Amino acid sequence: MKIIDEMLNLDLLTHEQHLQISAWIARSSSPEEILQMPAPLWQAVERASQTMGINEDLLRPPSLDAGDVVLG
Repeated sequence: MKIIDEMLNLDLLTHEQHLQISAWIARSSSPEEILQMPAPLWQAVERASQTMGINEDLLRPPSLDAGDVVLG
């Protein structure tokens, strides 16, 4: 839900879209039910995701160096 909130804060979703998407997610008991969200809501999420670069972030390989981070 944090991402949906961020989409609203960045004006990538309207308040009405945010309410509808949040309600759909809240009443869904499985990922499969979320995937049944009406097409106009999915399209709004997809447009916002593209603008935010979410797909690119998910496809980027993980960084194997931790820089100066000391573990342990």
